[in-house]
Amino acid sequence: MLIKTSRDISESEVTDKKLYLKRREFIKRTTALVGVPAMTGLFMSEVLAGEKLTSVKKSSFSTDEAMTPFDKISHYTNFYEFSTDKEKPAELARDFKTRPWKIAIEGEVKKPTAYDFEDFIKPHALEERIYRLRCVEAWSMVVPWVGIPLASIIKRLEPTSRAKYIQFETLYSPLQMPGQRPGFFGSGLDWPYVEGLRMDEAMHPLTLLAVGLYGEVLPNQNGAPIRLVVPWKYGFKSIKSIVKIRFLEKQPITTWSAMNPREYGFYANVNPNVDHPRWSQKQERRIGSDNWFAPKKKTLMFNGYADQVAGLYSGMDLAKFI
Repeated sequence: MLIKTSRDISESEVTDKKLYLKRREFIKRTTALVGVPAMTGLFMSEVLAGEKLTSVKKSSFSTDEAMTPFDKISHYTNFYEFSTDKEKPAELARDFKTRPWKIAIEGEVKKPTAYDFEDFIKPHALEERIYRLRCVEAWSMVVPWVGIPLASIIKRLEPTSRAKYIQFETLYSPLQMPGQRPGFFGSGLDWPYVEGLRMDEAMHPLTLLAVGLYGEVLPNQNGAPIRLVVPWKYGFKSIKSIVKIRFLEKQPITTWSAMNPREYGFYANVNPNVDHPRWSQKQERRIGSDNWFAPKKKTLMFNGYADQVAGLYSGMDLAKFI
């Protein structure tokens, strides 16, 4: 369940992983305070993976669950563009080039254009959002993201009234991403990777474009320089290394639902009442806080965000629209 947290956080507390867990424990004990001053967030062009982000605003969105250690978040990743092995992307993405980086804006939008990454980010304040992440493979994490509410960016881009959906596309670069090379063992996907949301999902306050985690620039293997985070959906919806954003009138194709619609739907909402055809979704294994033989956690409807997002799907058959 989400809780409100509010307290001025110094820059060193926000960005230093060694202090992070102590800081969160302190915040849990000071929830009586309310309100936090806004700070201007700038994402500088010269920052690199592992460098601290400055002027990060503390968001009201948080969780009282223990956060997953940084080394687990950054070394247990699904990033098939690099490898189907979860531990390989950290190694294979080490020299991945995230500068220069452009993001093309296409489709039903007032001014289709392409932004340099810095110009795309610059007008917006960075926020820290601590979210649960639930993978469709029945494992989970708690991640302290740094990013920008997607709704703020969409408003600035000015989509037309015909825009009912939004589609995202990952970089296609087989020279840098070995998982995209023809015949690469075990990937089997059509590239580039694409994902999509309904416009009301994209505009929801919880939906985030992340550029960092644990107060630092997003590691390459976690989707640098910018990725989507939709905490009530299975992790494969949170597309990484975005280079295109399209506003569309009709529901877009998405990679996993096109490849295997029986197992992966367009919506991909976390739902413990609808099992994957090959495994149960009623429980999850929390990475970093247990092992394969430890008791599992009960999976929550919409990953614990039902109070905020259930209304988006009022009247829908959630067993049919998976």
